[in-house]
Amino acid sequence: MKSDILKLAEIAEQSTKRVLGLMSGTSLDGLDIALCKIEGSGKNTTLTVEQFTTVQYSVSQKRLLTQHASVNQVNLQSLCQLHTWLGALYADLINNTLNQWQIPNDAIDFIASHGQTLYHCPQQPFENTKRLNSTLQIVEADIIATKTNIITLSDFRQKHIAKGLEGAPLVQYGDYLLYASDAANRVLLNIGGISNLTYLPKVCELSQSISSDIGPGNTLVDQYCRHVLGIPFDESGNIAASGTIQPQFLNNLLNHPFFEQPLPKSTGQELFNQAFIKQALQGLDYNHEDIVATLTELTALSVAKAINSLNANAIELYVSGGGVHNQFLMQRLNIHLNSKVVTKDFVELGIHPDAKEAALFALLANETISGDTHALPFSMGKISLPN
Repeated sequence: MKSDILKLAEIAEQSTKRVLGLMSGTSLDGLDIALCKIEGSGKNTTLTVEQFTTVQYSVSQKRLLTQHASVNQVNLQSLCQLHTWLGALYADLINNTLNQWQIPNDAIDFIASHGQTLYHCPQQPFENTKRLNSTLQIVEADIIATKTNIITLSDFRQKHIAKGLEGAPLVQYGDYLLYASDAANRVLLNIGGISNLTYLPKVCELSQSISSDIGPGNTLVDQYCRHVLGIPFDESGNIAASGTIQPQFLNNLLNHPFFEQPLPKSTGQELFNQAFIKQALQGLDYNHEDIVATLTELTALSVAKAINSLNANAIELYVSGGGVHNQFLMQRLNIHLNSKVVTKDFVELGIHPDAKEAALFALLANETISGDTHALPFSMGKISLPN
């Protein structure tokens, strides 16, 4: 064990590190693996994505995760086993991917594993507590570290909770270190299962930035496609584009009090799910295309409203996440954005948008190992040693 600790100390002093960032979001599509070359730390960080892939989950793997995610009741034995099984699965996917890339495991300094969010529960009463923030991510990092022989950092959201915050979103810290600009106001928008943004006013300090969930990203459309239409998602927004947005249904969706809460806030599939859709559809009858079109419009409208509300004369908008590939969603978003917002290609920032979240957790791990409080207010990530 002492040798692992000495190795960790040596890595912390390296000017350049190679880090594997792992991300599996609420869409449960698969495991994003980003091999990042990271130089420096804090505001002096330079991050380059050298390799990136998404390893798709099999139908049975995705079904198993879906059965346990964002539900009020689970079998504890099954949950316990899932935590261990998923750690072993991640380790296998990492080993196989590194082998395909022809990169030896000992060339990786450490792994940053976000884990799989099963339940996110901000600002809810519990026992004598009026407002309790809690969030649960599984994937046993000790198994990843042992089976890959690579130091692994995990549980990034727990320090956020410990500091009295909601555990989400965490993108604020990486977005600030990598993308804050002296020349422009920037919004980094991620449309995954849930949509979130980071607002970086030009020449800002971290405390002047804003990071918040906005509401549903792809999750409502994905759930409707999966549970009702028997397909994984609305590819390119083709189904939505063939439908008609229904004002009454849209108003019912927008009437949820979450949309009126001020930023910052956080949410998840615990709120935005099939029950949310069914409640908004009560007494209404539309075809599938109209329902998908309206659910897509909900995302576009709620995101645009949040961005338009920001106090800035001009904003550069960079979009990442699966939603960027939904052409209908992006068209509707740009229709609702006001003239002060200019949408730009995320690639201009040096990272492919699909790799962004995995890369940002690699950066957070680097800050935990090598950073200091001059950059981020607290460390994030628990450390698992191979031995």
